[in-house]
Amino acid sequence: MTDYETLKLAWWLVVGALLIGFAIMDGHDLGVGTLLPLVGRSDIERRVVINTIGPHWDGNQVWLVSGGGALFAAWPLVYATAFSSLYWAMLAVLGALFLRPVGFHYRSKLADPRWRRTWDGALFVGGAVPALLFGVAFGNLLLGVPFSLDTMLRPRFEGHFTDLLHPFALLCGGVSLAMLTFHGAIYLQHRTEGAIRARSRRAALAAGLLALAGFSLAGLWITTLPGFVVTAGADPAGPADPLAKTVVQAAGAWLGNFRAHPAAWLVPLLPYLAIPLSLAWAARGRTLPAFWASALAVAGIVGTAAIAMFPFVLPSSHMPGASLTLWDSTSSRLTLGLMLGATAILLPIVVAYTGWAYRVMAGPVTAEDIEARHHSAY
Repeated sequence: MTDYETLKLAWWLVVGALLIGFAIMDGHDLGVGTLLPLVGRSDIERRVVINTIGPHWDGNQVWLVSGGGALFAAWPLVYATAFSSLYWAMLAVLGALFLRPVGFHYRSKLADPRWRRTWDGALFVGGAVPALLFGVAFGNLLLGVPFSLDTMLRPRFEGHFTDLLHPFALLCGGVSLAMLTFHGAIYLQHRTEGAIRARSRRAALAAGLLALAGFSLAGLWITTLPGFVVTAGADPAGPADPLAKTVVQAAGAWLGNFRAHPAAWLVPLLPYLAIPLSLAWAARGRTLPAFWASALAVAGIVGTAAIAMFPFVLPSSHMPGASLTLWDSTSSRLTLGLMLGATAILLPIVVAYTGWAYRVMAGPVTAEDIEARHHSAY
């Protein structure tokens, strides 16, 4: 049987892969929703934009559901602490996400322009707000969330909602929004033609430059932020006990893993290579490799935060010693082992089905397609 330390590390990789999968697969849906009022100037153009993601958006939610389920089962204390400490932010994300299914399904029920503009606004909010707030949440992880644990390991949020709106966290939110908007713009170039593709190309250039600028600024800022370092305890093979370690904060500590493992610098380098490459390929009409280059940029940005924080999962700015790491806040060895076996079976099925669905529904969406299936199209 796999040892406990290896299982803990494996689940850090699994949860990370699920989060990156969500950022790539559902991220371009969010980006398309954000771009809806910008690239769709008429009702028929907006219907074209919506129908590029209409067949897939709900299937892509599997990555979010799987990530949340994996977080609950593998890191139950992280799940409980995060959802209680970031309650209002999570509620805002869910409220925005609720607008997506009703927006997709109700928009075309009536031809009234006011009705459709209302649902277009709902789809915009359902795309832009989660894209922004997911980045704000990551920014707060790097800053540390103000929570404490009592002797019974019960989490208590010690801050206020406004504490989560730190300028660095808002910058991370801007990076996330720009990154996913860029990803959605590249996807639209792959699935549309004519004026929509041209507008999407311009949006991709602007969003890509903003994402790189914001990512660079965040990288410079993080060198001055007080990161977290474990100085004692946190036995990788030991039982889950987050209070059995000593943690200190030090400026620039989030760069420790990059200093210790220089090869890790390749991960933050990815966006600087992948975004220009994606733009160049898209300009030449090679939109499929452009999309995968965009996906690589997304993985690089998310992966940079993950490597910087390792082994921390949820640091505490109020009580650093209570910070949750992948070594001391996991489920039992048996639970991790059984779940890893189930994931090894189910995750390839999800990937295979997703690939098949996109292959079956490949090709550009045009106004003629929408008119031909007027009553069945979104």
